[in-house]
Amino acid sequence: MYNKIYNLIKQYDKIIIHRHEKPDGDALGSQMGLKIALLETFPHKKVFVVGDMTEYLNYMGKMDEIEDDEYKDALVIVLDTGAEYLISDKRYIYGKEIIKIDHHIPQGTYGNYALVNTKYESCCSLITHFIKVNKMKLNQQGANYLFTGMVTDSGRFRYSSVSSKTFDAASYLMKYKVQLDDIYTKLYTDKLENVLLKARMTLKFEILDCGVAYIKNTYQDVLETNMTPYALARGIINNMAGIKEICLWATFTELEDGKVIVELRSSGKNVNQIAVKYGGGGHLQASGATVASFEEADLVINELIALAKE
Repeated sequence: MYNKIYNLIKQYDKIIIHRHEKPDGDALGSQMGLKIALLETFPHKKVFVVGDMTEYLNYMGKMDEIEDDEYKDALVIVLDTGAEYLISDKRYIYGKEIIKIDHHIPQGTYGNYALVNTKYESCCSLITHFIKVNKMKLNQQGANYLFTGMVTDSGRFRYSSVSSKTFDAASYLMKYKVQLDDIYTKLYTDKLENVLLKARMTLKFEILDCGVAYIKNTYQDVLETNMTPYALARGIINNMAGIKEICLWATFTELEDGKVIVELRSSGKNVNQIAVKYGGGGHLQASGATVASFEEADLVINELIALAKE
């Protein structure tokens, strides 16, 4: 499939790269990194990146603003997106052909071609391997983007999804003199107000005897933090990681319309099965979904309790 996709890329003069909504470091890193690799390898091509942005990752660059006409005779590549409904910017369907490249457990199929490998800890790692195998060109900035996605999706190379493939990709990127200090500073240096917020949130954890922990935040709670619901949900989920008494943890964050963002994490058990049941997805030990209400969120908590007792 590597050769087939690479040959397809060579055939098109215009390529538009999409990824999932509310992007994380891996989605943006793979998107921006692939764009640079394509332009370095094929300077004559027009390559665009599109979609919404996440405020805390704005430093990674801006999305391109393009007209619908740009999709005519364009190749669309969708990255880091397991389910079609999650794709940011629904104009991807206007592309002449669509390629899916992803590392999540698939939720249905989409596109004309798919390169999916769940053994990679990040889409950035998979894209790096694709670049390496096809002997594509890259530069320091592109390597920075791809390394950023690997760092964030691997939990700084600590998650169980990390393998020899991870370090092989990291080693390859280091040849481009990745700016480690700059990347880690931007990702993990926080404002004092955010540190204090995380401390307050930690005091709100509900920790059950079975090893399940969770926190619920209403939309009013969200407004009081001056953060978006998605930023809050992702910003505090890892506060519950690395605690001896906790094996499964979750955040439930209410949106303005009453729906609730669910983030699920595990130190070993498969939480993806729960996320999929409620219309979400992700990885075995890190998944998410959106449910209709806090009443439905309580059902998710019951599922976590049952899983913890297995």
